[in-house]
Amino acid sequence: MSKKPIDLGGVIVATALPYKEDAAAAAGLAVDYDRFAEHCNWLIENGCHGVGPNGSLGEYSSLTDEERRTVIKVAVDAVGGRGLVVAGVHGVGWHQSVRWTELAAEDGADAVLALPPTMYRASDDEVVEHYRHISDVGLPMMIYNNPFDTKVDLVPTLVARLAEIENIIAVKEFSGDVRRYFEIRELSDIAVVAGADDVLFELLVDGAEGWFAGFPNAFPKESVEIFTLVKDGKIAEARSLYQPLVAAFRWDSRTEFVQAIKMGMDLVGRFGGPCRPPRGPLSATHEERFRADMKRATDFIATR
Repeated sequence: MSKKPIDLGGVIVATALPYKEDAAAAAGLAVDYDRFAEHCNWLIENGCHGVGPNGSLGEYSSLTDEERRTVIKVAVDAVGGRGLVVAGVHGVGWHQSVRWTELAAEDGADAVLALPPTMYRASDDEVVEHYRHISDVGLPMMIYNNPFDTKVDLVPTLVARLAEIENIIAVKEFSGDVRRYFEIRELSDIAVVAGADDVLFELLVDGAEGWFAGFPNAFPKESVEIFTLVKDGKIAEARSLYQPLVAAFRWDSRTEFVQAIKMGMDLVGRFGGPCRPPRGPLSATHEERFRADMKRATDFIATR
């Protein structure tokens, strides 16, 4: 089956979303579109291959419909054709995801990232139907396996079924089971993209085509360097850079990943800022642990 070509060979950043205080906005926080545009531009200027707005890290479920659409428009304008914009189109049902995909196409996104139905433990056949309808819109699609959030696991046999659907070009693998790479590739020719930062190295060494990442919001230059070193076969060099960062990267796989990555941005001099409900700040215990993990990473970077 012919698939629309799209180059996934790089670091696509699941972008965090900045807010500014506004008493009239939801939870007293309005989306800071100017700061978000600057952040997207900064990521591209630091070598990232693209941005992924309206993902879990982008707090899509806490946005109004108008905010969610505007975020995509701002990302497309900010990237300006210098990289990919892979828009999150997650929804409880396919009718919602289809509408978000139609709007993403209208607003200039290059591709979409789609979870299985959220808030419902869908059967395999329901998952296939969900993705078939999204595919009908016509944009290249990356399916997203995050069984922790959706309670639906896109196991390799199901991924192989989905790979037969027109416009599905890749799977973002977030299960944490690096053994799946080879099984997926044995069953289909779908591209596998690393989705969890703390198994990034292992999946890239196995052969993952790209990285859809969280911590490049704070460490874009170093993240791109890790990716490039592995792809160039410089495995020992990549490992020596990855190892001091992986303690921080592990927070990408924890419940508090949004708060942690935003704090990580603050700690390196970027603006992460607060989250909208239901997310509150890190607990004192988590903050202490996270600051220690970040210090290990930033101290190493400072001595390079």
